[in-house]
Amino acid sequence: MNRKDLIFILIAITIFLPFILINSFYQAYASFNHDYPMIMSMIKFAILATLGEALGSRIKSGEYTPSGFGLFPRAFVWAILGFSIKLAFVIFTAGTIDFLSFMGMDNVKEVYAGGFTAGKLFIAFCISFFMNTIFGPVMMTTHKVTDTHILLTGGTMSGLFSRIKVSEILKNINWDVQWNFVFKKSIPLFWYPAHTITFLLPQEYQVLFAAFLSIALGLILAIASVKGRNK
Repeated sequence: MNRKDLIFILIAITIFLPFILINSFYQAYASFNHDYPMIMSMIKFAILATLGEALGSRIKSGEYTPSGFGLFPRAFVWAILGFSIKLAFVIFTAGTIDFLSFMGMDNVKEVYAGGFTAGKLFIAFCISFFMNTIFGPVMMTTHKVTDTHILLTGGTMSGLFSRIKVSEILKNINWDVQWNFVFKKSIPLFWYPAHTITFLLPQEYQVLFAAFLSIALGLILAIASVKGRNK
């Protein structure tokens, strides 16, 4: 552990500790989260997912924010993705409940709203399964495109808003790693069970837990990048 690691840990503690130790901070967060869930989702992912990418960069390159990393462009992109993830939570939760009711499962809404049971676990798994199978690959590929665009444009905000060469970036993605590791392994082995836990939590904690999981996503993508270089 070097000086940069200590600074990184200190920054993380400074961000999160007040919400744990000071009740007024937590109450303000809870109130804002209740009144403006979409905005709070954007903030959570902008902070926590970017933190995860910085950790991933530390593993991959030895630096948290190497030249061209684009800390603020990445945070901006994660804010947008955070909005889409919260949207996916709402759509896939309601849609899965309606689908299970359509397929003949009794009292789906009541079972899901109640305490922990085998039925609630099954519903949570189904929500996770459908969301990660349908939405997950699209979100991860979109992130890969924006991440590559940020790197290609020097990690600047002006570069972020320049034209994204989507077709060119898609052609140059290592699809062997993207499919065989990011999609085929991380989704069923990590994201299905992780988001099953997410959807068992009370609604006000789901996005926060998912945002913390995005730190793991940053690490997964870092490992995928290393695998891609070794191919």
